[in-house]
Amino acid sequence: MDWTTNLALLMGTIVLLMLIGLPVAMAFLASNVIGAFLFMGGIAGIDQLARNSIASVITFSLTPIPLFVLMGEVLFQTGLALKVIDSFDRLIYRVPARLPIISVVAGTAFSAVSGSTIATTAMLGRSMTPVMLKKKYHPSLAMGPIIAIGGVDMLIPPSALIVLLGSLANISITKLLFAGILPGVILASLFVLYILLRAKISPSMVPSDDIGTRYTGWQKYKPFVTYVLPLMSIFAVVIGTMTGGIATPTEAAALGAAATIVLALTYRALTLSNLLASLKGTVHVSGIILFIIVGATSFSQLLGMSGATNGFLGMISEMSLNTTTLLIMMILVLIVLGCFVDQISMMLLTLPFFMPLVLAADIDQIWFGVLFLISMQMGLMTPPFGLLLFTMKSVVPPSISINQVFASAMPFVIIGVLMLVAVFMVPGIATWLPGLIG
Repeated sequence: MDWTTNLALLMGTIVLLMLIGLPVAMAFLASNVIGAFLFMGGIAGIDQLARNSIASVITFSLTPIPLFVLMGEVLFQTGLALKVIDSFDRLIYRVPARLPIISVVAGTAFSAVSGSTIATTAMLGRSMTPVMLKKKYHPSLAMGPIIAIGGVDMLIPPSALIVLLGSLANISITKLLFAGILPGVILASLFVLYILLRAKISPSMVPSDDIGTRYTGWQKYKPFVTYVLPLMSIFAVVIGTMTGGIATPTEAAALGAAATIVLALTYRALTLSNLLASLKGTVHVSGIILFIIVGATSFSQLLGMSGATNGFLGMISEMSLNTTTLLIMMILVLIVLGCFVDQISMMLLTLPFFMPLVLAADIDQIWFGVLFLISMQMGLMTPPFGLLLFTMKSVVPPSISINQVFASAMPFVIIGVLMLVAVFMVPGIATWLPGLIG
């Protein structure tokens, strides 16, 4: 069989299995077993596939994933995340669209101490959206900012998806973690600016009486000093130890997880039951991610064994595309895929083809990694299968339709496109901070 037939067989099997409802990890596993039997020598090939699969997950670089996930789980299970919302509620007293802005600011703070986009969206959606709807905010402003800031969680460390991308693409995880900070902060700032402009242009979308309780003196700043600053110290621990060369990403993640647990104990918020719930949530999420890594690594090897990778790269080489055109094509593929598949599937399906092209074209890997992350972040918010759209739908009142959820996210998708263009045109947005650490 030629490489196109082999590629169609492997990809077609995965797509078919996912369409009939099989989980992503199971779809890749089944396709890998079929591919190993056909291209690696029958039963002996399947044995080799098993050995390769074990080798793919016993690597030290993947250890930050469960530790980053644990940090977010502890914060949400202990209720400390809600304390952060209350802190910003006291500080942001009287501005147009006060509650949506609080959601974005608090969500950005969560991004610095949590590695889970879904957990951030679910928590903010469950606690903030019903309040905003009750105060007569337009559904677009009650849901859209929360969906949008949940996606930013992917860019700002600690981020399990950044670690996964760095591991699968063989990009420096430390530099990639730093590279997401500036684009993430800029995106959050653009979201706040959009909310303010929308409230000014369409005042009917926000209630005129949304004024918080006015606190003065120490009562105003006490929750911020008591909860937000100590939690931000976790971010400082993770980033500071990596910046100073004191710790690897794995060691920094361990320090961050330990600091989170110590803080929860200090606040007397950590109990045996919520600790067990945090550990169960961590095992669940991390197990799924590691299982998918097994499938992704084996799938990449099978693409090489079947000749599909070399055939595809040869076809692209014959097109004689310049670097700009090549990058634009890859980004467009990611944006389209983001409408239909989840972010991990996007990595699994594209990285085996994209990374050889990136290396051959001598494209800065950190820059490409950030473009990849922003494209995935947009995919979380794009209909019809954006993961955060359905997360939001699961926590809002039944009277809110899925079409309303879709519509609320679209302005923020446009902002994401503008951010993608900005990073594309000005690579320094992505590469400046990693460049500082050498």
